Amino acid sequence: MLSKDMLEEVILQQKAALLEKDSGLNRESQTKWNYVNNFAMIVSGIRRCGKSTLLHQILQHDYPNALYFNFDDPRLFDFEISDFAKLDNIITQSGEKTLMFDEIQVIKGWERYVRQKLDEGFRVFVTGSNASLLSVELGTTLTGRHITKELFPFSYTEFCRFYNLEQNKSSVETYMQKGGFPEYLKNNNDETLAHLLDDILFRDIAARYGIKDTKGLKRLTVYLLANIGNLTSANKLREPSGISSATTVLEYMSHLEQSYLLSFVPVYDTSLKKQSVNPKKIYAIDLGLINANVYKTKGDEGHKLENVVYNALRSKYKEIFYHKAKSECDFLILEKGTVLHPIQVCLQLNVDNQKREFDGLIEAMKTHNQSEGLIVTLSQKDFFEIDSCKINVIPSYEFLSNLFIKT
Repeated sequence: MLSKDMLEEVILQQKAALLEKDSGLNRESQTKWNYVNNFAMIVSGIRRCGKSTLLHQILQHDYPNALYFNFDDPRLFDFEISDFAKLDNIITQSGEKTLMFDEIQVIKGWERYVRQKLDEGFRVFVTGSNASLLSVELGTTLTGRHITKELFPFSYTEFCRFYNLEQNKSSVETYMQKGGFPEYLKNNNDETLAHLLDDILFRDIAARYGIKDTKGLKRLTVYLLANIGNLTSANKLREPSGISSATTVLEYMSHLEQSYLLSFVPVYDTSLKKQSVNPKKIYAIDLGLINANVYKTKGDEGHKLENVVYNALRSKYKEIFYHKAKSECDFLILEKGTVLHPIQVCLQLNVDNQKREFDGLIEAMKTHNQSEGLIVTLSQKDFFEIDSCKINVIPSYEFLSNLFIKT
């Protein structure tokens, strides 16, 4: 339980610190968001991807007098649900009708409090570092009175704007090395990303879910980061992680995915059971995070490019799968139940790999009745027509800049 005086002091200091911060790069996704009165705007994303800066931008441009409160503050460690009554009193005294709550998911029962403020006519913005903010339970509590959005580290085009780079092969290679975490791009200090990984593992996951085997969690995470683009399963991960139970491995994988650190892409199948039991492909939220925390990655540059393409797709599409039968195709995108044409990723097409890349793409195209497919390469551009299948080969910087998928 906290005192009202302390809460008031924290609010004043937090807002002063927020206003002193650089307003940062305007995010591409923000321009597509519509703010609706009497609805909570929920912004979810991995730690340090720019959520607080986004609130700062909204505060500066639209609601300069909004009351801002960041719950991820060491001084608020003992904040309890009963302390919302004191916060209510401060809000009433301030006279403000716009509330901005940063990292509110650390407080149990926060959804009911937000619902209360909506009922009282407040405009509410909420951020959090866990995908559970977008869960069905949230929808049940707020009974549909929320707009949910996700924020990610800088996209390739945002990265180019940040550094004033041309969109070409060289800038893609630089992006694959540095990633898109704004704070790291400002200071280029690897310790920033090392501390970030620890914060995610120990504060967002271990503390939240009561995990005592933090060494096992860290071993599992580092192994997964070192194997992006590869297939894996819980049973296969027991030995490298040192975790004996496949059930525990699955739980940890779920936590890692909920925290946005890693994604596990299933094979496409109309049977949900087959999707769940087949191996999944590993992708990380950011390559800079890998390069700063993994001594040596087993995935080659081709897997890194594949990860960059996945992250671009993930920012726009919810249903992403890989195709696997006799051959393999990297990505199938579903939208409203419809398969959009398949995507293969290859660092460079050459005589050694061309047949393999074509076979996987064409098999996926024929399986899903698609006449066109894409192969994303680092810098090649070409066109092929094989067995009535049209294959567009495009350079990564064109794909990442336009993300064109024919629907």
